[in-house]
Amino acid sequence: MSLGYAEKLSYIEDVGNVGMTEIFDPPHVLQEKIERLTMMIRKSNHLVVFTGAGISTSCGIPDFRGPTGIWTLQRGGNALPEASLPFHRAMPSMTHMALVELERADILKFVISQNIDGLHLRSGIPREKLSELHGNSFMERCSSCGVEYFRDFEVESVGLKETSRRCSNADCDLKLKDTVLDWEDALPPEEMNPAEAHCEKADVVLCLGTSLQITPACNLPLRCLRGGGKVVIVNLQKTPKDKKANLVIHGFVDKVVIGGVMELLNMRIRPFVRIDLLQTVLTQALSLDKRYVNWTLRIASIHDKKALLPFIKRTVWTAEPFDVILKVNFSEGCGCVCSRIKIPIDFHASTDTLKRDKDHVFRKLKSKAIKGSCCGHNSVLERKVMIVPKSETIVRAIVTNIRWYDDKMVKTTGAGSLSNGSLKRRKEGKSDTEAGRKHKKGQNRHKNR
Repeated sequence: MSLGYAEKLSYIEDVGNVGMTEIFDPPHVLQEKIERLTMMIRKSNHLVVFTGAGISTSCGIPDFRGPTGIWTLQRGGNALPEASLPFHRAMPSMTHMALVELERADILKFVISQNIDGLHLRSGIPREKLSELHGNSFMERCSSCGVEYFRDFEVESVGLKETSRRCSNADCDLKLKDTVLDWEDALPPEEMNPAEAHCEKADVVLCLGTSLQITPACNLPLRCLRGGGKVVIVNLQKTPKDKKANLVIHGFVDKVVIGGVMELLNMRIRPFVRIDLLQTVLTQALSLDKRYVNWTLRIASIHDKKALLPFIKRTVWTAEPFDVILKVNFSEGCGCVCSRIKIPIDFHASTDTLKRDKDHVFRKLKSKAIKGSCCGHNSVLERKVMIVPKSETIVRAIVTNIRWYDDKMVKTTGAGSLSNGSLKRRKEGKSDTEAGRKHKKGQNRHKNR
């Protein structure tokens, strides 16, 4: 997770202030500030949100400067924290999903993030409304045509280095590069320019879970002050920009944004449904003596022939008359154990290429997962048939996780988060609410890189 990212960065002596004391506003003060923030959001015409590591700690991703942050522990010569799940399986927090709802309601106009975890994109924030200042651990970019590739695996390098994959654009075919900045790398203009423009236009810039120490990014929110805009900071520690802010809230980001503002705005937070893709390749060929027909079934990533499928632990297949039944066992961090895929063995049915609308397929899968309160559903996205050699390649979308945030929806459907941890708690007889309270105490730390 952020541990691997920190290890890949080049060494630097001074990473700023770490391990600062956490501050908690008294309940009555916190409530009054939440109401003030809600009113500011209601009246805003151009709301911009600026995020740091503090919005992802409840996703199981350690922060950097908190009491148990990565750089805090490193400076003290202590062992680094252990990630609670694989980086690629981290799911968006309530804050991530609340921002999605605000964007869909046309309240939130733009998001600026210093995080490299890719959770804003995964949550559903449109790419054109997002600046990822420090890059994305799951993103590769072609330096020639600018096409971006959002992966289901963590890209192996940082520092804008070439990776082992190439651009799929035939006119380019150049090696792709990672997008995560190292210490000496300048902020990319394609991310910085829109961030500056939106901050200058903003009437409210809401800073969530960031210590506002890394320059020049930390100065972006203050640009709104020139045009009469307001800056709000939600963080558990003091920041260098507190004196210039119109409102400073010391409280857990999830609790402030979700339990407070979203409730006062009377906005519901829809569940997050994780959908992953894989492709099956079924090939038919005659044996050397031409007496038998050999069938080969291969499972592959859609991103690259050599790429791993990080959400799959193993596969088991069985043959039935005219069908192959493929059982896909999911890896740690997925919400269910497995999914069953039926692959018809029939190359005479059609030689036509099939390509379904991705958004439509995703909407149907998400609706089915939410309605049934379970994952494992799968659907065909594309089908390609080759005559010589006879082969069929099918790209499938699979629901691998679902997470709930709205208590009202949970009561209505009788479902909670379908993460491994949630399933384990249910088996042990512990409620999600009880486990959530313990989880908050142990993991909610709100600071920035």
